[in-house]
Amino acid sequence: MLAATPAAASPYVPASDDVVLERLPDGIDPSLRQLKVLRAGLKSHPENLDLATRLARRAIEAARETGDPRFLGQAQAALALWWVQADPPPAALLLRATIKQSLHDFSGALGDLDKLIAARPADGQALLTRATVLGVRGRYAEARADCARIARAVPRLVALACDAGPASLSGESGRSYAALADELRSGGAGSGVREWALTLAGEIAQRRADAENAETHFRAALALDARDPYLQAAYADFLLEQGRPAEVVARLRDSTRNDSLLLRLALAEARLPGMRAAGDMHRADLAERFDAARRRGDVLHRREEARYRLELAGDVREALRLAKDNWNVQRESADLRILVAAARAQGDAATLAQAEAWVRSHHLEDATVLGLLGMR
Repeated sequence: MLAATPAAASPYVPASDDVVLERLPDGIDPSLRQLKVLRAGLKSHPENLDLATRLARRAIEAARETGDPRFLGQAQAALALWWVQADPPPAALLLRATIKQSLHDFSGALGDLDKLIAARPADGQALLTRATVLGVRGRYAEARADCARIARAVPRLVALACDAGPASLSGESGRSYAALADELRSGGAGSGVREWALTLAGEIAQRRADAENAETHFRAALALDARDPYLQAAYADFLLEQGRPAEVVARLRDSTRNDSLLLRLALAEARLPGMRAAGDMHRADLAERFDAARRRGDVLHRREEARYRLELAGDVREALRLAKDNWNVQRESADLRILVAAARAQGDAATLAQAEAWVRSHHLEDATVLGLLGMR
């Protein structure tokens, strides 16, 4: 998993399993202390599926809350007895798929989800998770089909948000955004669901070059959870796109543990003349982290590293290689943006033609991508 400290010249091998490499920040978030209690209980009863799934769920939540993927390792370890089973219990199978999704093993996640849904066709969480993975892979029609299957079993906001993601990337951004925004105005739903839906609405509005509504949605989502790393990164990207790097620095100066947020901070500092020293330090820190990840064979942050290579390191060739590798795995709008930007910088006409064909075949409405391709 990604380390938050620079890599040494040669790997350090601890003398035993008892050596403490780093203490995760449970002092910052007291709820993370639950993990220690659950781990202790599972160590005494490793065959207890209920305890294992509770620990795995909490570790997955911690990974999302902190942006630290090492918690995913804890989640996988909690399911060790069921991780290699061909037919684990449904609860373990769903969590295994969720962990694989988070680790960008999308094929493995889909295999587990297909198996689970074949046995439990009405499992709403499994269908929602599969819709998410299919959307990331660019299989929008299949994702929308799964969203349609859960529409009667979940709150209306969940169903609309599920569908709005793939619909907005396949020619229906106006209709899907309007439906989602209308439902958000009606209120209701829990704060977690509303934050997710508001973030999605902000991203769709941003792709539609509707900066005013994008800002409104992002700020409403931040009012619900200002610490969500995904939301922080999405809003930082919006601010950078709007030419407001000073606001990014103000928001992210204390978020340097998270690689994605550190990247946005460094990008903002690079645009501010008075932040050169801090920007150089953070740029060097990113280089060390990406190098450490590469040594471990970690591929979770290819999109971020491609952006670092292109916009901060000036290594266009490597940026394009990483962007291509990333595009082969995940095909969200942000993945296409870095692919097109790197291809333009390198003068790769073949990749630009492939990107344009993707945009046309999927009727993609993304003002940034269309602008980079000269299609608007």
